[in-house]
Amino acid sequence: MTSTTTKPDSLQPAADMAGDVFDNWFDPLEAEVRARSREFIEELLRGELEAALSRPRYGHIPMSGNEGRTSVAGRRHGSRTRSLTGTFGQIETAVPRARLTTADGKTTEWKSQTLRAYQRRTLAADALIASTYLAGTNTRRVRRALAALFGETVGKDTVSRTWRKVKSDWDAWHTRSLTGEPIVRLILDGTAVRVRLDRKATSISLLVVLGVREDGQKVLLAIKRSRAWAARAAEAWRTVLADLINRGLRRPEFLIVDGAPGLDKAIASVGDGVPVQRCTVHKHRNLFAHAPERLHDEITADYNDMIYATTPEEIEARRKAFIRKWRLKHRAVADSLEEAGERLFTFTRLPPSQWSSVRTTDEIDKQFLAGSGRCILLFDRAAGILPSRPPFSQLPRAGAVKAGRSLRPPQGSALTGPSTAASSIGSGLERSNDSPAQCPRGMGTSSNGDCY
Repeated sequence: MTSTTTKPDSLQPAADMAGDVFDNWFDPLEAEVRARSREFIEELLRGELEAALSRPRYGHIPMSGNEGRTSVAGRRHGSRTRSLTGTFGQIETAVPRARLTTADGKTTEWKSQTLRAYQRRTLAADALIASTYLAGTNTRRVRRALAALFGETVGKDTVSRTWRKVKSDWDAWHTRSLTGEPIVRLILDGTAVRVRLDRKATSISLLVVLGVREDGQKVLLAIKRSRAWAARAAEAWRTVLADLINRGLRRPEFLIVDGAPGLDKAIASVGDGVPVQRCTVHKHRNLFAHAPERLHDEITADYNDMIYATTPEEIEARRKAFIRKWRLKHRAVADSLEEAGERLFTFTRLPPSQWSSVRTTDEIDKQFLAGSGRCILLFDRAAGILPSRPPFSQLPRAGAVKAGRSLRPPQGSALTGPSTAASSIGSGLERSNDSPAQCPRGMGTSSNGDCY
């Protein structure tokens, strides 16, 4: 007769395993990192004070580079212990103190610029707390979720204060003046993202505006939430554009749009006369929506040969050939291409070296929808919108938020406006190898059947 015995998998004594779970999970690596973090912060503060006093600790001779100074700027008088919470956890650090001599002979307390007065958490810690809260949990669950990192230093009140600060920063950025922004182009697109609101996954519509500066750098100018399917309405876009104008945005030289009917009407009312480029990627998807799947590969080959031709003359010739062929083979495809008109080829007015950057609004879709480059938008229960992942992860403070990759013109030249005739082709022309997919979830359908 056999008997079944159970042995512990670990060689650790049973007495040591009798405690609560995680009680014996001491990590010497984490402990050492926190100790080194304390030493690094204290050394950083001492170096900052030495620079302010122009002499090292216990020194009476000015440091190298300050020989010209005839008097000591002040004197040290001990240190105080400060508690600081960061992504490295909570540590106690000694902050040096000093009295500095002012120009009128009086003294004032030295204030560190590295560790501000009354600062208890680093900005990275605040961003982590806010991101955890905005992911859809409540303030008490944030405390439990981050307890392993912050211990008991982060409670529900701390989470609430952190979010209010983030919300105020977002509101200030959202209403900032655009008078000094050297914007020469605008990229406008409406998109839909999946978010979790009130414990339910839902889609919301967003109106997104990117600006392109004279040096080619892209800047996020506005994100507006709109009601379902109102993202394509003319009134919604007209409100967004009017807000940009009221904030001091100068008249752009070039517009890149997705081709939605509502956006076209809004542009006509506030920016009539500005050259407009219709997104070539959106039009490619529109062609797919008008043809059976068996024709998609052939449509892609003909469309790419037309759009990525090297000269305006070649583009025009292939455009006529495309319409002539598909009018006979599948008329709906030819009609959809003709619907876009000349706006689909406005990019040919610019130098060929800039064609690849102005043909499409796909930069917005890359940031909000596409795979690893997705920008996940997290929303306040009340209504606010806060981007949470690079390139939008940094909280907007006193400046524009960079969006996506820069559009640096070749050889450092400035972006040029559209001309009546395109210049000769340059070596910087890039051909995209990405095959546009069929209309993604959240896109609408125009009156003529096009998806956008």
